[in-house]
Amino acid sequence: MLNEVMANDSEFCIEVLMTKCKFVFEGLATLADDGGGTGKFARAIAKKFPSIKCTVYDLPHAVANEGGDKNVDFVAGDMFESVPYANAILLKLILHDWSDEDCTKILKNCRKAIAEKHEGGKVIIIDIVMGSQIQDKASLQTQINTDMQMLVALGPAKERTEKEWAKLFMEAGFTSYKVYPILGTVRSLIEVYP
Repeated sequence: MLNEVMANDSEFCIEVLMTKCKFVFEGLATLADDGGGTGKFARAIAKKFPSIKCTVYDLPHAVANEGGDKNVDFVAGDMFESVPYANAILLKLILHDWSDEDCTKILKNCRKAIAEKHEGGKVIIIDIVMGSQIQDKASLQTQINTDMQMLVALGPAKERTEKEWAKLFMEAGFTSYKVYPILGTVRSLIEVYP
């Protein structure tokens, strides 16, 4: 069921990303969608950018029944142990599920698995950045409600401010990042560089 929910969320984000943020994917040769489930997002990227070879990396039960195609492969594994090599690694709504300690572990594995910045290496994160693009009380309430839902449902999981994201990136060995609000207060795209 979680895979279905995440696939539906992917549909919501895909069109916006492919029009507003296509520059993030341009020039990439390989991309690993870590925690990519059914591969809906990776397939959309591969369709829009046929020169990108995508790997969907997820737990064995999540990818067991998924079939690859010309530009999309499915690989079973655990991002707490390793991450497959790629120019870019995509983490869509992954890190808000984990504590700061777990996020640092995941990000360190991503850092080991990507090319250097001058070779196009980066991690692409799609998640909430608390406090970004807050224009009214309702937007702030939406972010706070989401953070509370994460706390109740997943314990140490949380939504993070830009300052909290930056701290995680530096602790994991990255040198810089850029934040692009893409869906108002609901989602931001963060590019993180080695």
